[in-house]
Amino acid sequence: MPKTMKGPGIFLAQFGGDAAPFNSLPAITKWAAGLGYKGVQIPTWDGRLFDLKKAASSKSYCDEVKGICADAGVEITELSTHLQGQLVAVHPAYDSMFDGFAPPEVHNNPKARQKWAVEQMKFAAKASKNLGLTASVSFTGALAFPYLYPWPQRPAGLIEEAFAELGKRWKPILDAYDEAGVDLCYEIHPGEDVFDGATFEMFVDAVGGHKRANINYDPSHFLLQQLDYLAFIDIYHERIKAFHVKDAEFNPDGRQGVYSGYQGWVQRAGRFRSLGDGQVDFSGIFSKLAQYDYDSWAVLEWECCLKHPEDGAAEGAPFIESHIIRVTEKAFDDFAGAKPDKAALRKLMGI
Repeated sequence: MPKTMKGPGIFLAQFGGDAAPFNSLPAITKWAAGLGYKGVQIPTWDGRLFDLKKAASSKSYCDEVKGICADAGVEITELSTHLQGQLVAVHPAYDSMFDGFAPPEVHNNPKARQKWAVEQMKFAAKASKNLGLTASVSFTGALAFPYLYPWPQRPAGLIEEAFAELGKRWKPILDAYDEAGVDLCYEIHPGEDVFDGATFEMFVDAVGGHKRANINYDPSHFLLQQLDYLAFIDIYHERIKAFHVKDAEFNPDGRQGVYSGYQGWVQRAGRFRSLGDGQVDFSGIFSKLAQYDYDSWAVLEWECCLKHPEDGAAEGAPFIESHIIRVTEKAFDDFAGAKPDKAALRKLMGI
């Protein structure tokens, strides 16, 4: 049978806050449902919305969380561990900045911070299983990204060693996800060691082709790199298990291009935008995903440099809804066909 994707969903990370309705799961899910969303992607680091450690050990707590969502009229799409996944692999240049993603007791202690992050990732595998989810979204972290465009040149073997270490760190985590029956879907993103198709392939090789190493597809990061994001679906569709619907635009000029000259978001050549305000070909993307039977969620990730988040969220649900293709169960020209008849077929060919 043909498959139709689910949605619209919304990633709650950019909307959680200390003021109602963004400061509790019951309130924020009702807000999302009121805008037309059918699913919510939960950031597992936001204690106002979710207790990850408790979810990993308590099925009753997970049933309570599912009940809160159901009462509001939404489902949980996936759990997000972007911040914890980032901390599985951190280059020392970023130590002080990334400490903010972790609890104070592991600050200024990279080994303790990494251990905490790995534990968090494994909690998310168990929590996903307890919630009845089959996918989770995250980042890979980075050991080699500071050497992306190096001068002086990288020493021979540096990238190979970085990916070998990345694989060593992630393989046991992926095994935990396999045991839980959950796909771990990495958002392919500059700043991570896995930022395009070539690096994703290197990562998959480093984890031994692990079947749980999959993709959270986000075209905005590909447009800003000037990568063919439609061809990417053709190549990697078997590994695409999650989808962030996020828009972007790239307007190079005589002063800046892909690297955007250290400018702030509004002044950059490459900018994230609200859905419909950028240059991403979503009609092409939704068609490609429908072609390859993608049947998981289409989830808004809002990160516009101009529009207010509540306006972006309000516009996002109908935008996604209008792009989801209800996949047909029959060919348009079936009416003109006839049942196969071997003798007639051979006659047509003069056999």
